Amino acid sequence: MTCETIQIWPERPDVTLTTYLIDDSPDFQTGKSRPAVLILPGGGYLGTSDREAEPIALFFAAQGYHALVLRYAVLFQSYPNDLTHTPATNPFPSIFPQPLLDVASALRLIRNQATAWRIDPARIAVCGFSAGGHLAASIGTQWNSPLLHERLGGPVADFRPDALILGYPMIDYVLTTEIQARIPDNPLSDFLRLCEVAAFGHAEATDAEKDRLNPVRHVSSETPPAFIWHTTDDELVPLENSLALATALKKAGVPLELHVFAHGRHGLALADERTAADPGQINPAVQAWTGLALTWLEQLFQ
Repeated sequence: MTCETIQIWPERPDVTLTTYLIDDSPDFQTGKSRPAVLILPGGGYLGTSDREAEPIALFFAAQGYHALVLRYAVLFQSYPNDLTHTPATNPFPSIFPQPLLDVASALRLIRNQATAWRIDPARIAVCGFSAGGHLAASIGTQWNSPLLHERLGGPVADFRPDALILGYPMIDYVLTTEIQARIPDNPLSDFLRLCEVAAFGHAEATDAEKDRLNPVRHVSSETPPAFIWHTTDDELVPLENSLALATALKKAGVPLELHVFAHGRHGLALADERTAADPGQINPAVQAWTGLALTWLEQLFQ
């Protein structure tokens, strides 16, 4: 396996693409062009979770996919202990559309290197979790936006994923804020405030501002097929996020598969020992998402 970390922007050492490319071998499948999965870890745009990065890449690589992990622009280089703290630097590096530009540039780089990396440029999936799921859904619904063409130039088709895999994705900031506001003395309030600062630059974003970042508003028939999974009792990103996106995709005629698991906390990743920080992140029922996603992806890419 060839692992290399590449800086996406000359002036931004914090935005990197790490490759997990299956080596060519004279013993089998010589010169084979493989599909690839670009992984976007979650973290509320405050950071990017290691649990949703390399372990996910190694999982897909073990199934015969080239894998790549994008560390996109976030508010902090490491999670702060004090969630009431806001960085002094402003404008913040994570404010949209910067993360969207990061993932678009990463997709272009992958397609430009497709021959050298033995990647099939027509079989590139983007897999995102939580905030990374929001970013994956955003590039899936806005790959052909005038913004990306104006800022990055070149053919916008380079920015289009061929498939989306979304784990407990953050989709609707307005909906999530409303649901979280109903919880008395919500222990997540400081975290959610910082997440808004990261995405919008301040903690008093209007509903109109929040709505502009909602991928549902940008779904069209040109949105790539999506595999979505969530748990009913997700305490941070309510299930309604995935239901809203699935409904919009269905109305637009976009192929999708949606799996809702009865129980499981937010941020389960692989839901087994490989990504568990504590026993509560091991959930045998939810572990099924990986096999379901692989079957769906193989059928789509065959």
